[in-house]
Amino acid sequence: MSSMAEKLVRFIKVRLDEEADLARRCDGDGCGEWSAHGHTVDFCQVDLSGFHPTIALHVALHDPARVLREIDSKRRILARHARDPWPSHDLRDLASPYADHPDFPAWA
Repeated sequence: MSSMAEKLVRFIKVRLDEEADLARRCDGDGCGEWSAHGHTVDFCQVDLSGFHPTIALHVALHDPARVLREIDSKRRILARHARDPWPSHDLRDLASPYADHPDFPAWA
């Protein structure tokens, strides 16, 4: 694997680790999935209201359990494509959501 590909794989792995850690900290008691009900998001531990219903649905969609499942799927994709010849379109696609991160490789 080329040096650039190795750096991109490391960059993606670190981002996924950060997101998984944050998701785990948001669901400390394993209360279940977040849900939206109109203007309210049920975070299991507390309900917060005042959201626009579309925003409430978007927030609930980022339930920690779902985020962890998504991270696991991205890790499996990363493992399958980590040795692809450069440039790997899958690696670049996995990295693209982090384009605004200060450590994002300019050449990616």
